Amino acid sequence: MKRRDFVRDISMAAAGVSLFSPSRLFAQQAATKVRLGIIGVGLRGQNHLHNALERSDVDVVAICDIDPYMLQSAKNIITKSGKPMPKIFIGDPHAYRDLLKEKDLDGILIATPWEWHTPMVLDGLSAGIKYVATEVVLGITLQDHWDVVKAAEEHHANVMMLENVCYRQDVMAIMQMVRQGMFGELIHMEGGYQHDLRGIKLNDGKPGNGVGVEFGEKAFSEARWRTNHSVYRNGNLYPTHGIGPIAEMLGINYGNRFVSLTSMASKSRGMHEYIIKHGGEDHPNAKVRFKLGDMVTTMIKTSNEETILLQLDTSLPRPYSLGFRVQGTKGIWMDVNHSLYLEGLSAKPDEWEDAKPYLEKYDHPLWKQYAKEAEGAGHGGMDFFVLRAFIESIKQQTPTPMDVYDAAAWSAITPLSEMSIELGGQPVEFPDFTGGQWMYRKTRFE
Repeated sequence: MKRRDFVRDISMAAAGVSLFSPSRLFAQQAATKVRLGIIGVGLRGQNHLHNALERSDVDVVAICDIDPYMLQSAKNIITKSGKPMPKIFIGDPHAYRDLLKEKDLDGILIATPWEWHTPMVLDGLSAGIKYVATEVVLGITLQDHWDVVKAAEEHHANVMMLENVCYRQDVMAIMQMVRQGMFGELIHMEGGYQHDLRGIKLNDGKPGNGVGVEFGEKAFSEARWRTNHSVYRNGNLYPTHGIGPIAEMLGINYGNRFVSLTSMASKSRGMHEYIIKHGGEDHPNAKVRFKLGDMVTTMIKTSNEETILLQLDTSLPRPYSLGFRVQGTKGIWMDVNHSLYLEGLSAKPDEWEDAKPYLEKYDHPLWKQYAKEAEGAGHGGMDFFVLRAFIESIKQQTPTPMDVYDAAAWSAITPLSEMSIELGGQPVEFPDFTGGQWMYRKTRFE
């Protein structure tokens, strides 16, 4: 099937057109119970494992990790759940390929270091897996993103990014309001990843202790690999938490698209000063020069002429906030002050009002139905919903609500921002991963 035909077929299937039977797009039949394999059962993977084990419609049949400590933690979770122990794959970094040889896998979930996402997705697709979910980000280079898109098309498969903030309760309520026109025509959006991660990235190797100055082989969990990206790269390394919800509200890939991007980065001081404070000036890591700027600012222009501001801010002391701002011709919402203003509806002209009554009134149907089940699922319940979306797509043999084109567009911001910063902040063209089909596609994210 040619690429354009595949994108067209997926778009028509999403729109409810029945010209193409499910068997043409998907090789498997609908399942009442999903057989799931999980690659990577570190701290993030264990969260997904726990949530999968809580579901009566999922059998976790295989897990893989090369870290004995994390693997034992995962086995403890499984034992505690009372569910059967899955097949376990361990060994060299490519042990996951043996997992992919398992027969009757309905889907796989990838929760490994960033640089492994693309090869694992590609190997999963080559092995015939029709539903692949990966933690953010999709890839490292721009070519990684194209490779995944083309492979998904070639194998007629679904690749879904597990971007859970799209399912945040207040975000989904605001999306309801956006789609009902309460903010008018959208003009400007903001979001980001604004989260003091110094104590997580620089760990001393003791599980649960977030104050330390070691990273790499001496460190624990994410600090073993994630901090090195801050040493060697300068760009928006984690864009999807901010851009995912914004893209859904703006209809990116569904009648709208990103057309250009420009990024700038500040100087880098925060990580170095943290090391000095906690490890002293004589610590070997005090000599490390971090390339990542403490504040990375990215501006994106869309085909419908909205502007988007994204910020990465993880190396300085600050309270957590994703910095959402939704602004249109009739009003504005900002999550940092938990307030909004709607012209003609707000009680007092030009004064903020508490957003809570609106968020309760426009609470999304999914949250109304599953809020109780989502309790304790992680990230305020968001993890329940993103896993549910993936599992339900497998059961119903339908395209995932966030597809490979969404994953590529959101994640490609990272290499494009690196490119723009390297060019002194020059604008760079944003690729169209849909091959022009964004003009016709209909969203499945409801």
